[in-house]
Amino acid sequence: MLELSGIHKYYNPGTINEMCLFDNFSMKIEQGDFLSVVGSNGSGKTSMLNIICGSIPLEAGKILINGKDITREKEYKRNARIGRVYQNPAMGTCPSMTILENLSLADNKGKLYGLGRGTNKARIAYYREQLSQLNLGLEDKLDVKVGSLSGGQRQAMALLMSTMTPIEFLILDEHTAALDPKTAELIMELTDQIVREKKLTTIMVTHNLRYAVEYGNRLVMMHQGQVILDKKEEEKQQMTVDEILKLFNEISIECGN
Repeated sequence: MLELSGIHKYYNPGTINEMCLFDNFSMKIEQGDFLSVVGSNGSGKTSMLNIICGSIPLEAGKILINGKDITREKEYKRNARIGRVYQNPAMGTCPSMTILENLSLADNKGKLYGLGRGTNKARIAYYREQLSQLNLGLEDKLDVKVGSLSGGQRQAMALLMSTMTPIEFLILDEHTAALDPKTAELIMELTDQIVREKKLTTIMVTHNLRYAVEYGNRLVMMHQGQVILDKKEEEKQQMTVDEILKLFNEISIECGN
């Protein structure tokens, strides 16, 4: 279980631009949950992901994994158990390196590097097998530099690479937002397949309300650093896009938008 307990987060503390985003924010995510998170810009969605991954510090509060306090644990140490896919396809891969080299890097995540070769030829057959599951023809392009691939191909690779080693949590930060509709559908289907096969606890931030409704077993809406909607299992299955959109509109009117 992942637990955020009594989280306080300020931006620009001590200045005239000081802003309190989280004030005693708490949330529990059970093992095996596929949590979809929606909310307006500035509601705290991505900041919550950054706090979980250790990308930004806290003023107060605790982050617990199965009861163990990891609040002060460095980001690189958390990465051993967390896979993350970003909105920008370029952030999850190394464009100047080949597909083979990228997969080799991901395959060696958390391991010690010596002075040996960076790529293991004995693993090439495994890499081809993994790539073939994407149905993008990448298994025949191992020597192609990733920077020459399309955004969808790179995002598919980023998803594959983030889950190549054993992880406990998968963090998806609007990972389909930069893709065309057809490719976004492909990436979501691939995401669902990987989450189910590897039984990953997953947190997906998305602006696509349909994806939030169709995927996962829990839906949360955030606003101004607070959870204003939390539906699980059957309650979540009964939610519709129109209901969520109506709540969005009500919030916008209250905020003067």
